[in-house]
Amino acid sequence: MQNFLPTPSQLIVYGIILLTAFPVHEFAHAWVADRFGDSTPRANGRLTLNPLAHLDLIGSLMMILVGFGYAKPVPINPYILQRHSRSATMLVSIAGPTSNLIMAIFASLFFRLGIISTDAIYTAPAGFLPNFGQILLIFIRINLLLMLFNMLPLFPLDGEKVLDYFLPPSAARVFESIRPYGTMILLILVFVLPRLFGIDLLGTIIVPALNNLTRLLIGA
Repeated sequence: MQNFLPTPSQLIVYGIILLTAFPVHEFAHAWVADRFGDSTPRANGRLTLNPLAHLDLIGSLMMILVGFGYAKPVPINPYILQRHSRSATMLVSIAGPTSNLIMAIFASLFFRLGIISTDAIYTAPAGFLPNFGQILLIFIRINLLLMLFNMLPLFPLDGEKVLDYFLPPSAARVFESIRPYGTMILLILVFVLPRLFGIDLLGTIIVPALNNLTRLLIGA
């Protein structure tokens, strides 16, 4: 989380993220659920790329102010999905983070194909309007961050359902008992430990992976 006002570069990309990455992430959930025969997302108007159908007011404000937010979860019917395929709920869940990875990969092609040099990232003075390379870099990093964060195995994040699918029955029952406390655990990890105790467990896990993936994609 940031403790200062976002730069013009960040504000521009945060707006782009709200209009692209968030809607695409939620649409991916809705589309895969619909393909598995669950019409719940369609009935709730979520089978669309229209940002207005997916954006959450508080989550959008957080995106603008601190650079990390959320959209409205796509409603699904797990009973319909399970009747179709045991893996259906897991595949619906993983579709969102996968869409963020795909968007990051496509954006990184501008660097990989030599259309934009990685040197362009550092050419505009701080606080001035960004160049295209800077916009792309922030876009890539936020999409990767959304992917990594959403794959954490805690309710209500996507990774919780992915891990649940692969757990043996005995471990799944233990995991099920933890699920009601997932949101509270997540809030403690994100806000309480870093702010009150200076312990950033999520940053320790996510930031190195984020930096390594960014370098891997853009080749810098």
